[in-house]
Amino acid sequence: MTDVSRAPLLGQALTRLRESLRTNTFTSGAVQIYLDKWITAYDAHTRAEGFHVLHDWDGVAQQVNPDTIPVDVLNFLIAQRGTDPVNPVVPAILLDYYFMHLLSLLAVRAWDSGDPNRNLDRVDELLALLQGPDGSGQRFADSAETLILIATSHYELNERGFATLLDQVRTLNPAHQTRVAIGHAAAMGCHLRFGFEAQCGRDTVLLRDDNVADYPWLCFALVTVMREYVRLREAGVEGRQRQVVVEALLNGLTPDARAFVGTAPAVLTPAAAEREEFAALFARYKDDLLQEFEAFRPSDTAYSPLSFFYNFAHNVLKGEVVDALIWDSPWGLSLDDVFTGVPRVGLDDGAKLTLATTLMGYARSNPDRIRGKLMPVIVYDPAAGRQAYTTAMRKLRE
Repeated sequence: MTDVSRAPLLGQALTRLRESLRTNTFTSGAVQIYLDKWITAYDAHTRAEGFHVLHDWDGVAQQVNPDTIPVDVLNFLIAQRGTDPVNPVVPAILLDYYFMHLLSLLAVRAWDSGDPNRNLDRVDELLALLQGPDGSGQRFADSAETLILIATSHYELNERGFATLLDQVRTLNPAHQTRVAIGHAAAMGCHLRFGFEAQCGRDTVLLRDDNVADYPWLCFALVTVMREYVRLREAGVEGRQRQVVVEALLNGLTPDARAFVGTAPAVLTPAAAEREEFAALFARYKDDLLQEFEAFRPSDTAYSPLSFFYNFAHNVLKGEVVDALIWDSPWGLSLDDVFTGVPRVGLDDGAKLTLATTLMGYARSNPDRIRGKLMPVIVYDPAAGRQAYTTAMRKLRE
């Protein structure tokens, strides 16, 4: 990194860094670090299972990009700021973004050998080091479970890997399952609301047909979060921990509440037992949950994930990283922070609202063509959030 930062212009510095990222080879003093062998092997195994963790899909070319996501971002930055003087924070953020993707790859491979729970704990430890005081200051995720979400929230032409991964997640202990579920309930709520509005023209039947791989995952997330709600309730736990769980439940239900509390649709046949368990637990605690949901009605003044809509979660993180690189200023927000409006100590709530509206601005400037229309793929809209909330609450009360 020292050699990279000595270049006079940012484009020169990033060109040097790009070679290391492409070859997975780094120099630290007199030591050469070779990562390519294990990265290539793990990536090949993961591709064989159906996921492209390190590479994005090019919707125009209809193929997987040849460069990794961090290199794609680096190339974009060279085009945007190549003649600027070097600020060391920029290559530092890019290097951390690269290693975050490697940790995501490790998280997905947690079931290869040994205890996957312990393997995920080890990834947590590495993530804490990456985002610690010796890092760039950019945050990405709070846990290995969120890294799994980032790794698999890409468009995949063949969706066979999602069912296999869900079966693996079900083998984790309750604590790890809960962490997976809270993130996925929130992430899929935002993702499927976008699909409902933008891709499916507010057609629920089309939403179900277009997201066959997502519905069993959402069902797993909802029933697991529901179990955690029951556990916290019976233990008398209130405060932030319970609020995050309640909010995640509501978020996951907003795209299609009737699928989980009404007549079961065919798309949930593979998850019939979990769907039945969720419906029974929800019916048992329905009155209290509806009352607790009232605290999460979106407003114009406070950030709410119910007002956040996007195509893929990893694009939210990518947008955050690109903004940090453009302005030489890392964000102290993880993807987990964007998934909740519940305040936490040490975080300015206004930052989440600023980030969401900033990302929407970028998305509006670079819209995708969906159903023949140009549309932003990241939207923050409190009015649409309130509409989704009101519709879901009406369906849940029926």
